[in-house]
Amino acid sequence: MTFSLEHPEYLLLLVPLLIGGFYFLKNTRTKLVEWRMFIALLLIIALASPFTVVTKTVSEENPNLVIVSDETDSMEIFEEGGGQGLYEGLVDNTPTSFVRLEGDKTSLGETVLQYAGTGQQIVLVSDGNNNHGKNLVEAIEFAKETGTTVYSVEPNLVKNDLAVEVRGDKTLVVDNENNFEIGVSQAGTDSVKFSLEVYLDEELNLRRSYSLAAGEREKTITYRPDPFSTLGAHNIRVEITPSGEDWNPENNKYYKALYVVPKPKLWLITDEPDSPLAEILSELYAVTIENKFPGIEKIKDSKVLVLDNQFIDSLTEAQVKDIKKYVSEGNGLIVVGGEKAYDLGNYLNSSFETFLPVVSKPSEFKGGRHMMILLDVSPSTEHHQTLGDILGNAIFLLRNENLKDANVGVVGFGSTGKDISGGFVYLGLPYNLKVLEEKIFQLTPDIIDGADRTSLDQGLKTAKEMLEEEEGELDVIIISDGGIEQSYEASLPVVKDLQKIGAEIFFIHIRSSAPSQVDERKRTLYAETFMQELGLEDNYFHIDKGERANIRFDRIEKPYEEEEEEPLELDSYPLLEYSPDHFITRNINITGNILGYNDVTPKAGAERLLITVTGKPVLTTWRYGLGRVAAFSTDNGKGEGARWSSRLYSEENANLISSMANWAIGNPQAEEGAVLEAPDSWLGTPAKLSLIIYDDTKPKLKLDGKTALELSLIGKNVYESSVSPDTIGIHNVSGYPLAINYPLEFKEVGLNENLPPLVRATGGNIYKGENEARAQLLKDARQNAERDIEEPRSLKPYIVLLALLLFLGEVMLRRIREIKRLKKAQTAQEAEKKTSEAEEEAESK
Repeated sequence: MTFSLEHPEYLLLLVPLLIGGFYFLKNTRTKLVEWRMFIALLLIIALASPFTVVTKTVSEENPNLVIVSDETDSMEIFEEGGGQGLYEGLVDNTPTSFVRLEGDKTSLGETVLQYAGTGQQIVLVSDGNNNHGKNLVEAIEFAKETGTTVYSVEPNLVKNDLAVEVRGDKTLVVDNENNFEIGVSQAGTDSVKFSLEVYLDEELNLRRSYSLAAGEREKTITYRPDPFSTLGAHNIRVEITPSGEDWNPENNKYYKALYVVPKPKLWLITDEPDSPLAEILSELYAVTIENKFPGIEKIKDSKVLVLDNQFIDSLTEAQVKDIKKYVSEGNGLIVVGGEKAYDLGNYLNSSFETFLPVVSKPSEFKGGRHMMILLDVSPSTEHHQTLGDILGNAIFLLRNENLKDANVGVVGFGSTGKDISGGFVYLGLPYNLKVLEEKIFQLTPDIIDGADRTSLDQGLKTAKEMLEEEEGELDVIIISDGGIEQSYEASLPVVKDLQKIGAEIFFIHIRSSAPSQVDERKRTLYAETFMQELGLEDNYFHIDKGERANIRFDRIEKPYEEEEEEPLELDSYPLLEYSPDHFITRNINITGNILGYNDVTPKAGAERLLITVTGKPVLTTWRYGLGRVAAFSTDNGKGEGARWSSRLYSEENANLISSMANWAIGNPQAEEGAVLEAPDSWLGTPAKLSLIIYDDTKPKLKLDGKTALELSLIGKNVYESSVSPDTIGIHNVSGYPLAINYPLEFKEVGLNENLPPLVRATGGNIYKGENEARAQLLKDARQNAERDIEEPRSLKPYIVLLALLLFLGEVMLRRIREIKRLKKAQTAQEAEKKTSEAEEEAESK
């Protein structure tokens, strides 16, 4: 228990108390001073108002609800009145407020933040698409942290709508190839055909027909126009013509502004100027090739320095400092491997290595862990409102940093055990993790055939079949509401067999909202006894709804100095995209193998983008200061005849080299004159403009050659402005193109498929339409209304009472002593009187 003070400033009164007290103690011998000092001390503490925070469970029969009815323009494709009807059905039974969102912007995130933590449960009647204000994901995370339950009511779709968007870079390099993605999405799930037309600088460049299959919400089409040979402004216009129902034709057309700049300057330091690496870079950029580092003065106007297979002794300490400064000031560095680089080039513990994203020693492959997660999806988990927490704990486990290189299988169990993951899934690839999470979020009791009871033994048998042939560290994690009474006896021999093959067993027991405390105590007894019988009490986690079990997993690795096993040697090494969503790898499909690599270890904070199938890093990046550094730990495609990675420089794989260089370059515009940047925007959404002046140019901008824009100085020679044109199309800002597209409200069509897992994480449910919400929502809200709250409890009255009792006790004690003293004196006086009378009587005789 912790204590706090509401008015700690009153403790300053202790100073005069102590001074006066010690003065009187020095000059008197009575203990009264000590007693009164202690009482005064208690009174001063009481003035400081001490308090503690206590936790208590509150339950509401009639919980407070706030219904957020999304009635913005994009909701016209859905059935109307669902939010109002739900409000009317609930307001007579429980305190309910109603919030209506209208207009051409949807501010779901801000609305959730407004009501989170107020004691109300939030009901979203919406498509879940947030396009204005605060981020919806962050808002729901905040709601979860504040104990606010969020529900989602999915309205019924009555009209279909298609939308198109073009994704890709705005600033392009002259005569370079460019890739764009044309995304076409629909609100519905039926099959639909559409024709696509692409206009390049207002001339038809592509016309083709496509279709979205039944159940397909979005299609991505890759568009590769010919390289732009002229500098300056260009544009792309894309139009789709659906063959079926399409509610809003406004979002069938999309404009993308392009700005073509000269080739950025790169310096390549290499002993092989005719290597595939040098050829690709020279074709794409203005490359200067030298066989040794020329000094900082010569390269300071370049965007990127590429060091190809350079031995550490080829750089002096002064040159290393210059390169470090060059990078930290905002430029790029690419270090290409080979037989003179990294572990083979004495980089280890050098000053040059300090700003690289890797350490030049072998990395230990951290695989070898096989984990089975057993999820209880029996009907009781829905009845007791624990299914969401069971799935949430599974996701929490999968995101554990120390499991990034594990192989994980997921089994759901009801009456039977079912392999949900489709065998073991390697978590080292973000795509695999994403797919596995989606499968888990979709779990319901009806997925398991005949899931009418909790048969843990069936889930354990499925896990045992999957683990029997595996080696290394084996883990089995059971996540359940504890209702294992019927399968208790049958589960014990199976789990003991798992222990015999070396599996570590964990049990996460979610405390349920059982119909009675007796039922919950029974579940706890069986779950606890189950783990005790296995001798695994420390592996049993009994947690409340909304909590996450913090199981600690150590990385499976040996220190480099103690490595005993020989590294896995192959004739060639297939490559895997470790981070496929990174700028460099997101549009790259790597095929083929490499024959060799430099053995390096990524540093903390670095990001592995490309690895071998054995887990060895091939491309690792990080930010250093304002700059960007890429460690490409294989060779230049020629490699002095070794040719480790010639396949990476051929056909589609060569795009990796250009993407890596583009990432290191950052902004390809030369830092001279006046440089304007402005991302394209949407009708009704202001576009932000940034202007950097590198010379004596007077800052001045005009929109479409007419309206002068007001500029605000926000830094040294850095200006900012915003513009909000009132027409859709391509606009001109002093020669720089700016595209304004249909309102952002119409970009996302249909239901947001990312909303359900966010809602479930708060303990809320998803309802299909108003009728299902009317039937189930209030019942769920009442169950979720039982929550623990923290409230302050003042200790002031107790301390004042103690001081009063001590004071009265001291007064009474002194009074008692005084009475005793008076009685003693009176007795002595009476005795003396009697003695005197006796003496007088004796004398008289």
